[in-house]
Order: sequence, then structure tokens, then C-alpha cells
Amino acid sequence: MSNDSASLLQITPATSLEDVDNTLQPTPLETAAQLRAFYRPEINAVRGGDKMQRLQIVLNQAYKKKLFFKACVMGHRGVGKSTELSRLINQIANQFSTIRFSAMTALDPGSFKPLDVLLLMIVEVAERTAQPIAQGGAGKRPSEARLREIWDWFATEKDTREQTQASTASIEAGAGVKEDSLWGKVLGLFANLKGEMKFAATRKTEVVAHRISRLTSLLEIANRLLDECNRLLQDVRGRQWLFVGEDFDRAGIPSTLIEDLFITYANIFQDLRTHLIFTLPIGLYYSSSAPRLPFPGDRSYVIPDTPMYRIDHTPCEEGRKAVEAVLNARMDLKLFEPNQLLRVIVASGGNLSNVFSLVNYAAISALIRAATQINEADVTGAIVNLRSDYERRLGQSPFDREEVTYSDKADLLKRIYKGEKAAQMTNPVLYSLLNARAVQEFNGQRWFGVHPLVVDILTAQNQLTPDNAGAILGGSF
Repeated sequence: MSNDSASLLQITPATSLEDVDNTLQPTPLETAAQLRAFYRPEINAVRGGDKMQRLQIVLNQAYKKKLFFKACVMGHRGVGKSTELSRLINQIANQFSTIRFSAMTALDPGSFKPLDVLLLMIVEVAERTAQPIAQGGAGKRPSEARLREIWDWFATEKDTREQTQASTASIEAGAGVKEDSLWGKVLGLFANLKGEMKFAATRKTEVVAHRISRLTSLLEIANRLLDECNRLLQDVRGRQWLFVGEDFDRAGIPSTLIEDLFITYANIFQDLRTHLIFTLPIGLYYSSSAPRLPFPGDRSYVIPDTPMYRIDHTPCEEGRKAVEAVLNARMDLKLFEPNQLLRVIVASGGNLSNVFSLVNYAAISALIRAATQINEADVTGAIVNLRSDYERRLGQSPFDREEVTYSDKADLLKRIYKGEKAAQMTNPVLYSLLNARAVQEFNGQRWFGVHPLVVDILTAQNQLTPDNAGAILGGSF
């Protein structure tokens, strides 16, 4: 899942405001060097323990028992799911070779189909297995029998075969394979399929319907390919393939596509003979459809938020110190004027994406003033900007199954703030607020809180009068 911005991440702390955006990039830590430089275990210590450590143990058990491990990871956007998965991937490298892909870059996020994910997995495992050992592969191509099955499955698609033939020659030359070889043809087919996946909206509906009608046979072909690729990798490297599909919880993906993939076509994942982990929207976990997910309850790993306040609204010093440790690893904290660092931390609600957004916004404001430190006005401007974003999100959620009014949302937010247990029961309103990140879930004990910026919004509207310990007024925190 590597991307250019992640690869350009500076791994030494920023010492000037000009350098802040080089270390506070909203991208996951991926490499071992990035994790060593910036990952801080204090975060997991205050949010209910290390979920990836638990996941690692279960994965290793599956490896030893030769069972297929399937799980999902959930949490609000910005809590660091991808970084946690990077840690896991590094920790299990002796047992698993990971095929990591993003729904936002490998697929058409606005119109992909369930079959696209299965086809992507087929393409990736075949190509990755054929890569040289030094590049992480098994150094061996899938057998002629497996390649023939893949090629023949598309035999009835005239347009697909013709488009494939047009690109096969250049693919063969670049891959160093013989002209008219089956491997060359399949590589050409794969290149054509990748293009389809990226621009799925342009694909003919009859092609999609035709493929879905033959899903069962494709699953059988996929499983025979997965069996063979796993055996090749096991023989050469002593590892098994693990798929990690990410960003299926991103805001740019319509909820209907997610439910179609993981609910309607859940059998795709249930029947595949491989290890896989997907990131899912936290709201789907709380929906009425959750029992139909292809991942058992004990294979659903929720990464909670980092608390800035306790249940009684008193400051959670451990949570604040944990976020401070993350920032301290990435920048010289003397770039803040006195008392401004704490304002940023609290306003973020412990969400790392919010932290980076606030600091970057404030740093640019300071640079506009030709200053060398972030001052009170810079932080206030950043808070007002992010608070406006939260106000917009309090509107209709794309995951709401029914109309949820702001009045209903405000009422539930007030009840959650006051600690009413009944307010924590799943319903369409809570479902919407979780997706909007207005409500946060903390430290593995399933208690909910209201994001500090949303408390501020409700207070400004005279809908909430926080006690003195939890008062957050007018962005003054």
C-alpha cells in the first residue's frame, strides 16, 4: 500500500515550522525505519491494550494449525489503523508475506464491484508469487494448469480478450517472456483487468452481470490458484500469503458498495482459502447487518480512540501525555508558545489525524506572520477551522439507513455526554454520530464520549452546559 507521500516522510523531528509538514503527514507509518522513529506505544496503553499483539498471536496459531485466518479491523478514521497494521506486518514477517492493497488506489472507489476485489486478489497473488525471491516472491510462476483456468474463464468475453491481445506484446517484452506464451497472455489480461478496476464506472453493465453469474466457478479457480501459490511460497520461504485490504472505511466510498461487498457477497471471503484482513467502517460494526459480516465476532478488532477526558469529564492526563509523546517524536515542541500545545491536543479529541491537521494549519498561519513559533491566534484559527468541519459532519451521514435529524443527534449527544447508559445502545442516530466521529469509543470498555469540538459546538448553541471540569467554551481550550 506504499505511496509517494509516505515514502517521502522525514524521519527526524521537525526543528522549524517549515519542516512540520514533512513529519506530520496524514499517511500511515509503513517501513521499519518510520515505525522506529515515530511509533509510540503510549497510545495503545491508554486505549485498551495492543490489539495487534492479540491479532498476531491468533495469526501465528492459524499458521501452525494450517487454518485460514480472516479478520477485520475497525476504528474511526485517523486513529491509526494502517499504522497498527504496518506494525503487525513487520512482526509476522517470518510467517507471512503480505499483499497489501487500498480500495482507494487499486479500485474505483466510487463504483467498484464485489467481483473486482476477488479478481484483484487473483492478479496480485499470481504476480507476486512469480516475483524473484529477492523481491519477496517465490520465484516461480503458477502452473500452466492454473493459468489456463484463468485464461479460459474469460473466453466468452470477446471484448476483454481483444483488449488483452492489444497489450500483450508490450507486456511480454517487458516481462521477458516468450511471444504467444500463456504467461504473457495472462499478464496482458491482468493489465487489462487492473485498468477496469481503476475505472469501473466505464465498464458495461452486461459484463458485470455475466461475471457475477459465474462467480462460483471463479471462486473455485481462485482457491486452486491460492492453494498452489501458498505451496510455492511455503516451499521456498516457509511463509504463507496474507491479504490486507485497506481504506474500505474511507468517506469517498458509498455505503452501498461496502454493504454489497461484505454483506451481500460475504461468501467471497468466507469461501476463499487464504488469510485476509480488511479494514471496515466502524458504523457497519454497529449496524443491524453486522451479524452477517464474514468475520466472526472474535475476529473483529476495534481500535478505540485516545481519551482526552474521563467519564466524569475530568482531564485524562494519560491520554494527553500519549498524544504529546507522538508529537514530541515528530517535532520540536518548542515550536509552540507556552500553553498552546495542550490546546491542540485537547481539541484533537486524541485523533491523530486531527492532531496533524491542527498543527499543520497553525504552522502555516505562523509562517504567514513570518513567525518562528505557533501562538494563541494560530491555534485558535486551526480549532475554528476543524470545528467547522465537525459542524458539517453533523448533517446527514451516508451510512444512515433512514433520515436522522440534527435535533435527534443533538439530543443523543447530550445524553451520551451525561453518561446515560441507555444512550449507548446502537440505533440509527448513534450509527450516524459514530461515522461522523462526533461520538468516540474509548479504552476497550465500550464507553462513549462526545468529541471535544462537538461539546464546544453544543455549548455555543446553548444545548449543553458542561460542568466546570469539562467546560470547553468558544474554542478557548
